[in-house]
Amino acid sequence: MKYCICISGNLGLVVLNNLLKKSILIAAVLTDKHSDEIVSTCEVRQVKCFAGNPRNGKAYSWMQEHDVMFDVLLSINYLFILETDILTKPKYAINFHGSLLPKYRGRTPHVWAIINGEDKVGITAHLMNDKCDDGDIVKQVIIPVEIEDTGSIVLSKYNQTYPSMVDEIIDDIESGNVKSTPQDFSKATYFGKRTPDDGQINWDWQKERIRNWVRAQANPYPGAFTYCNDKKIIINRIDYTDHGFEYTIANGTVIDIVNGTPYIKVQNGVLALTDIHTDYKIEINNILQ
Repeated sequence: MKYCICISGNLGLVVLNNLLKKSILIAAVLTDKHSDEIVSTCEVRQVKCFAGNPRNGKAYSWMQEHDVMFDVLLSINYLFILETDILTKPKYAINFHGSLLPKYRGRTPHVWAIINGEDKVGITAHLMNDKCDDGDIVKQVIIPVEIEDTGSIVLSKYNQTYPSMVDEIIDDIESGNVKSTPQDFSKATYFGKRTPDDGQINWDWQKERIRNWVRAQANPYPGAFTYCNDKKIIINRIDYTDHGFEYTIANGTVIDIVNGTPYIKVQNGVLALTDIHTDYKIEINNILQ
C-alpha cells in the first residue's frame, strides 16, 4: 500500500517521524505553509510534499503534476478540509479526530471538552466524506481527563497516543481487517473554532464553569482573561476556596487578598486567582469584567 499523509503542526511532525521509522511507502505529504519542520523533514527524507491550502483543485493538480499515486489517505491534525477530488482517489481515506465522535465534532474538541467538565476525551479514526467529522467510525481510544489537566496536558496525552493508534490502523489496512460502524447522528454535537479573543471570563458563571474555562486555556495556550479598570489580566489557574461571601456582592468583586492572591466572589462561591499575569495591582473591592 502507498500512503498520502495529511498533517500539520507538532502533532503532525510526531506522527510523521514515527511513520518514517516504519517500512510503509509514503507517496506524499500534505501540510500547511507554517509547518516548517514537516516541510524540512520531507526535504531531507526526499518525500514529496505539498505545503498550502489544498482546496479548489490545488493539491489535486499538484498530485497530477508530480505523478502522486496512493492507496490510503491518512489525515492527522490537518488544518484543511479535503475536497472530493482527493477523497475519491484512495481505497481508504481516514481522518483522526481528537474527540469521541459523534460528540465534539469541529475544532479544538479537547479544549471544549475541558470547558464542559468532561472526565474523558479521546481520538476517533473515521472514514472521510465531504462533511466534517461525519464518516463511519473505524477505531476509538478513550483518554481520561484528570481534575488538574489543562488543555496542554491533554494535548500531550494525545501526542503519546496518536502514533500508536495510527500504527494500529495501518496494521488493520495492511491485513485487510478494517471494520467500520456508522455514527449515531442523534448524539452528535458540534463546537466551532476558538481564537484568543474568545477567552474572556464571565464572572456570572458558576465556579465550576470558570475553573474549567481557565484550565482549558492555560499557559502555554493564550489563556483565559479578564479586565480590571480596563487593564487586561491573563489567568492561568484558579482554585476553589471556602472563603465566606455575601450573596448581594456583585460577581467578579475582589473581596479579599490573601498572601498576595486575589479572592473573587462568583455566583456560588469564592475563587482564588493563584496564577495570573498582569502589570496591574489588583486591590480589594476592584470589580473584574
